[in-house]
Amino acid sequence: MTNPFFEPWQNAFGLPPFDLIEDHHFNEAFDRAFEEHRAQISAIALNPEPATFDNTIVALEHSGALLEKVSGVFFNLVGSDTNEQRQAIEMAVSAQWSNHDSDLFANTALFDRIESLHQQREHLQLDPDQLQLLTTLHQKFVRGGAALADLDKLKVKAINERLAQLETRFSQNVLKDTNEFELILRTPDQTKGLPDSVLAAAAKEAETRGHHGAFVFTISRSSITPFLQFAEDRSLREKIYRAYVQCGDNRNAANNRSALTEIANLRRDKAQILGFSSHAEYMLADRMAETPLRVHALLDQIWQPAQNKVNQEAEDLQQQILAEGQNFELAPWDWWFYTEKVRSARFDLNEDDIKPYFHLPAVRDGAFSVANKLFGLTFKRVEKANLYHPDVEAYDVTGPNGDHVGLFLVDYFSRPSKRGGAWMSEFRGQSGTIRPIVVNCCNFQKSDPCLLGLDEVATLFHEFGHGLHGLMSQVRYPSQAGTNVKQDFVELPSQIMEHWALEPEVLKDYAKHVSTGQPISSTLIEKIQAANTFNQGFMTTEYLAASYLDLAWHESPQEETTDVDTLEQRTLDRIGLIGAVSPRYKSTYFQHIFAGDHYSAGYYSYIWAEVLDADGFEAFKDNGIFDQATAEAFQTNILERGGSEDPMKLYRAFRGRDPDVQALLQNRGLA
Repeated sequence: MTNPFFEPWQNAFGLPPFDLIEDHHFNEAFDRAFEEHRAQISAIALNPEPATFDNTIVALEHSGALLEKVSGVFFNLVGSDTNEQRQAIEMAVSAQWSNHDSDLFANTALFDRIESLHQQREHLQLDPDQLQLLTTLHQKFVRGGAALADLDKLKVKAINERLAQLETRFSQNVLKDTNEFELILRTPDQTKGLPDSVLAAAAKEAETRGHHGAFVFTISRSSITPFLQFAEDRSLREKIYRAYVQCGDNRNAANNRSALTEIANLRRDKAQILGFSSHAEYMLADRMAETPLRVHALLDQIWQPAQNKVNQEAEDLQQQILAEGQNFELAPWDWWFYTEKVRSARFDLNEDDIKPYFHLPAVRDGAFSVANKLFGLTFKRVEKANLYHPDVEAYDVTGPNGDHVGLFLVDYFSRPSKRGGAWMSEFRGQSGTIRPIVVNCCNFQKSDPCLLGLDEVATLFHEFGHGLHGLMSQVRYPSQAGTNVKQDFVELPSQIMEHWALEPEVLKDYAKHVSTGQPISSTLIEKIQAANTFNQGFMTTEYLAASYLDLAWHESPQEETTDVDTLEQRTLDRIGLIGAVSPRYKSTYFQHIFAGDHYSAGYYSYIWAEVLDADGFEAFKDNGIFDQATAEAFQTNILERGGSEDPMKLYRAFRGRDPDVQALLQNRGLA
């Protein structure tokens, strides 16, 4: 049988033929793809003609088409629907890819051509996006070791290969531990306090796992969070919480301690070979923040206001415990439970009141409606699309003039074959006239009806913002499309989209009761708005603590194999984290920073981008949340431009000035 990757995909929208692709096809396809790319690179490097922008830079941009085609399918499936065979292929391909990149950066003839063009860049009469492309590519090669001596290139290659293996293992271990734990409940005493909608999802999970007639909760965030909010049995809350924070740190083959310390040490070694004092210095040199000092300055600016608020929140929760006749000290597994009680008492608001208005299909359509009002986009369901899983839906996205903008896939439900969290990815990126195929993945509990909490509503709108960044891209060159921007800029489109989710005008449009169809009342909207900054001391503190922990792993220039417990405790003691709050992620399951290096020394980027999104949304509030001139400025300067220009220049073009941190502090109730 012919390998589907070696044939043109003639179906509608150029979707991969998922029904024809079998796991064994990937090995052959990757082998050929790497071979083809090597041949293309060699032809560019050995071209006897003098280097030009077209025969070197543009040629490189368009090389590796088969590799992009294969990897676009494979890595999406590994993240959203993996199995043992795919995991084995992933481990092999990660090493293959690492060596491929190392060979690319070690190609002296190729780098000489890039270097010569970079030296002449001011005289080449390049357009701004072309100059940005040349500058970025040159920087990528230098950061990849192209300017190193041969011996150092070999050292970097060996480090990269080992890191690829370790980072893949780290991710797979987290998935194994996440899937392994299950809290099985069978008696009314155990389920006391849990709402019917939560129990319905837990019953479905139990059926999936073969525990008929029971309720199963897991350490997936969509499962553990409602359990911690509502379960009255404190011992069970402690059990599931401890299982969550022990992920990747159990006495089994999935323990991540040795892997993550080796990752941190190898990253430091590589950075120092490349001329940086630490991995953090290396990573941040290619970010808007530029240095660890500037990151610390931002985090420190927010930390103290957050501590003032979280300490008051902790006192309020402790008083609630005492008021109920209990005498124990507030612990991390109590926070969500008593927060829900205080929220209900203070604002007359609880999840049971809220969730019936946030039926998943309605929330999804609400996001689509916002995009329509802002940018004129229309989302039409593609019936009978051939997709990779029955839970996935496809939407044909068209613009104001009916032109095809892209294909948007949504994959919202959790399953054992899907990694945790939520993300946006692409099966095909935009460039020139090629339109993208974008996917949003979440991990909502599958139930009928599927009702979302406010955090999950924010997650859906957040990932939709990333999706718009990919869908609305209008650039010439693939490497500049959509979300291919500096790491601490990529969260701006996603986080700004969250603001629309709870705007009264938007809620009236999409938040309708799942049973009665009645729109959400103004009274309930007012309660939601009033509670908007509630618990923000906790939310900000747990996030910042994880950001400080990320930096602690990556900013030390000293050679050391740090004990995980020692480093974590030292970091949390230094910032003065209160005992009732844990970092959002502890080291052994901190996938953002150890399952790949994209967010390493960069977890701060969410709060950096929040400075931008909070300040940016002020422009919409000042002019009207659906003001067309403001929306057009955001579209043309941010969403369409991708990485074709310096991000701060793009932001200034949209906003007319630099961002101000005060909007963030105000939004979080920390001012």
